[in-house]
Amino acid sequence: MLKRFVDVLVALVAIVLLSPLFLLVLLITAITSKGAIFYRQERIGYKGKPFIMYKFVSMYPDAEKNGPCLWIEGDKRQTKWGEFMRKRRFDELPQLWNILRGDMGFVGPTRPERKYYIDKLVKIAPDYKTLLNAKPGLVSIGIVEYGYASSVEQMKDRMQYDMQYLKDTSPIKDLKILYRAFWKVILGRGK
Repeated sequence: MLKRFVDVLVALVAIVLLSPLFLLVLLITAITSKGAIFYRQERIGYKGKPFIMYKFVSMYPDAEKNGPCLWIEGDKRQTKWGEFMRKRRFDELPQLWNILRGDMGFVGPTRPERKYYIDKLVKIAPDYKTLLNAKPGLVSIGIVEYGYASSVEQMKDRMQYDMQYLKDTSPIKDLKILYRAFWKVILGRGK
């Protein structure tokens, strides 16, 4: 309950403090993107329950016309503005809403993933299902240490960090993860 209280409190403070940035990103996204400003995608959360995750649009409208695809460095499906946003994680600002709703927390054992990729990952790494026993996060130690995965094999590699989180969860560890994630965002580092 304490973790949930902190998530809600920090999300509310972040929304207020980041509202000028949120509005700027919203405006630039509206100008540079064709169609919608927000991207809605079903992800799998706590106990395998699906939810809709929100992001700012960073890719062209037909980015997944041939089926689900993972983002890769220099992805041609993303707009120029989308590339800038993703490097600094601005596209994820709308997920503060997901945190308020309780779909996810600030820090979790893993980021919420799509069922399509979970099904593929579980075939080669059945332990992944263990990660669904905790609420996913806006950030995770796997994202901080490893970064985004461009393949199911990389998801499996990143899992070693995510599994460590479940074994050693604490408020201090969450603060350390948030601190390191903050500097990656500020410096525009990480994949």
